[in-house]
Amino acid sequence: MTDPTPGDVALELERLRATVETGFARLDGALALLMQRSDQLDTRLADHEQRLDALERSRWPLPSVLAMVAVIGLALTLWQTAAH
Repeated sequence: MTDPTPGDVALELERLRATVETGFARLDGALALLMQRSDQLDTRLADHEQRLDALERSRWPLPSVLAMVAVIGLALTLWQTAAH
């Protein structure tokens, strides 16, 4: 086995540097894509939360109305029973 010449070492180091730069460029692109998707998801989540809040505020108070109908029904039943 022969010792590598300084030119061979420099060439291999240059190849290694190019490979590392390519890998970092790919990683940077993948991270940028993930950040973009994360921002889009944050926007969609905020939109969904606003819509859910609007639905909760404008929802008809059904439990209260049902309780009132039950009380009125009980009162009418007691009134009819007492009238007979």
